[in-house]
Amino acid sequence: MTDRDGNVKVQLCQMKSLGEDAGKEETDPEDEMPASSPSASPDPSSCITSTGTDASVSKQRGEKSSKDSSGKPLQGVAVPAYAVKNFNSPVCEQTLHIKGTGKILQGKSESNGNYLGLHESRNTQETRCEDGCKLPRKRRPVTVDTSKAKTSLEALKISIKELKWKEFPLGRRAACDIYWHGVSFHDNENIVSGQVNKFPGMVEMLRKINLSRAVRTMQDLFPEEYDFYPRSWILPEEYQQFSAQIRMAKESDTSVSPTFIVKPDGGSQGDGIYLIRDPSDLKLMVGSQPKQAVVQEYINKPLLIDKLKFDIRLYVLIKSLEPLEIYIAKEGLTRFCTEPYQEPCQKNLTHVFMHLTNYSLNVHSCNFVHSDSQSTGSKRTLSSVLYRLAVKGVDIKRVWSDIIALVIKSVIAVVPELKVYYQADIPPGKPGPTCFQILGFDILLMKNLKPVLLEVNSNPSMRIEHEQEVAPGVFQYVPSPVDEQVKVGVIRDTLRLMDPCNKKSTASSQPKASGSAQGEEIQVDGEQQGRCPDNSGNLPPLCLKQVYPKYTKQFNHLRLVERIAALFIRFLGVKGNMRLGPTAFRTFIRTCKLSNSNFTMASVDILYIDITRRWSCALPDSREAGMGLQAFLEAFFYLAARRFKSLMLREQVVSLLELCEAHLGPQSGSEDRRSLSCSRVMPRVIKTQTLCLSNPQLNSPAAQRRAMSQDCRPHQRLKPRTLRANVEN
Repeated sequence: MTDRDGNVKVQLCQMKSLGEDAGKEETDPEDEMPASSPSASPDPSSCITSTGTDASVSKQRGEKSSKDSSGKPLQGVAVPAYAVKNFNSPVCEQTLHIKGTGKILQGKSESNGNYLGLHESRNTQETRCEDGCKLPRKRRPVTVDTSKAKTSLEALKISIKELKWKEFPLGRRAACDIYWHGVSFHDNENIVSGQVNKFPGMVEMLRKINLSRAVRTMQDLFPEEYDFYPRSWILPEEYQQFSAQIRMAKESDTSVSPTFIVKPDGGSQGDGIYLIRDPSDLKLMVGSQPKQAVVQEYINKPLLIDKLKFDIRLYVLIKSLEPLEIYIAKEGLTRFCTEPYQEPCQKNLTHVFMHLTNYSLNVHSCNFVHSDSQSTGSKRTLSSVLYRLAVKGVDIKRVWSDIIALVIKSVIAVVPELKVYYQADIPPGKPGPTCFQILGFDILLMKNLKPVLLEVNSNPSMRIEHEQEVAPGVFQYVPSPVDEQVKVGVIRDTLRLMDPCNKKSTASSQPKASGSAQGEEIQVDGEQQGRCPDNSGNLPPLCLKQVYPKYTKQFNHLRLVERIAALFIRFLGVKGNMRLGPTAFRTFIRTCKLSNSNFTMASVDILYIDITRRWSCALPDSREAGMGLQAFLEAFFYLAARRFKSLMLREQVVSLLELCEAHLGPQSGSEDRRSLSCSRVMPRVIKTQTLCLSNPQLNSPAAQRRAMSQDCRPHQRLKPRTLRANVEN
């Protein structure tokens, strides 16, 4: 027997060992987090069966064909005859490297010991059947780490099973393709590749206060475009302003008696929400600490169905930030109140089952109805509600179009700050995962069918069961068909869109940010690119509809703040930094040639200190000093108003932005940031030495104008807070 035959025998023996391991475990022992004991090396002599000898093996070495699983010969592959000898192992996929041929062969050994279906792989992209046609190579399954999935686990498991992917519920030593987190991006700090279902900073950005500030900045620039968000005040810093405006409104019209809804900044599931009719009813303190909250105008004329108030939970996928890709689920949920609605008055302000649509509140009402039907009960599908409205003559296409516009505009408002977080956690040039995320939009339809944004949840509940009392005092979780129909489809099709195999094949055909409108129906990426049919052929059509960049032409002009954020990131100087120091701000002014004899560098320093001082007062617990993005926006607006006094605010900002971009030129790479500024953040000592005024006033014209328009506010630095492990909305 030659040395070559001996090498082949050793590798066949190793294949047998792998096959036996696969029969014991569905996954490789090394894939799971618990350490596995090393296996003993098998005896090479045991790899040859008693039905053949070394001499017979050598004679069959020159055979040129083998059979695939269908019995047809594979041409052009040199396969020794002993490659089909019996292995006493269950069905498993194995790999054989024939030394000296440069071929890598794959196949399956069945429980009866026959090794079938050998074909080329790695070095050859496809096999050929007898008549010369190409057959697609079977790919390895996509791997998903679900060890941090928490309460969305059941729907996720169903989705992975439908896709025939591979789940690792205990984690994996080797890298996975997708990591599914339950709360935030930082659930697992050790990910350097793959895809994570959370964006850095999304939890912080979608808190009530930060979302309100982001939307109000857009309302300054595009007041008509962002009229879907109720007028808001941030507590406690805007309490005096809120009280003064309400008092003036009541004095001018004694018949006016507005109602307001107060939402705690970090609240979820309706916790801490209450209604008021007078600023004196506000609960501003929690113990000795001021209570951070948002107070909004209450929508007192909502659309009613069966005399009940309801809202819409719409699931939105942000597939990527650069380029921005947004998908909306075609099916959603509607959550109904459990008490007939009446316009708010002093007597019914505390009736939460009448005014608040939160499922977590109404589920405790004795009138809550669990139903297996899509069109009845206290939780229904969105399509069933739209059908009822269509029967009454409502223009559903118009309603759906307005909802899509609301979603796109809301995402555009929060993207600038998200990009700052993203570059801080995953700096350019540093290994790291890519991100995507499912958001839960809560939308209320007014009586005139205008959609209103209530809030956006970074961690929407993906439970597909509900708690039900099966006996007096005995509760258990039972399946919820309505939840399962909607949520499993959203998770499954999100995974289909994020399939790394399809992502590679479609990388060259990614739509550009300025691309034209695409077709109305969105097909599965895998179907367009010839995805493996046994994974997608039996699945329903994609339930997620792309809305951006599909509608780029209608909304691209709104991405003005995003361009300012690009300037901000460019001058940060230090990778992972989120705040501008004084030197970086001076470098920005000098590079863009914004100083002159009337606005000296000394004035620049005063402006910087004034803004950062007020922001430090607004965030007494902030651990970082310097100028954050929202503070930079305030300074940018001031500079624009100073330089282009005769223009409106939007034109002022556009003119200054074009001026800065012209001086800077295109950014050639991630290292340009370092060449523009070598500054660090302001030392913490400076922060502690600054004096905080109890009611600071701005001296700049831009600040006075913003104060008159109810926007005199320090934009809060987004500080990560301790997250509850199972917070869901």
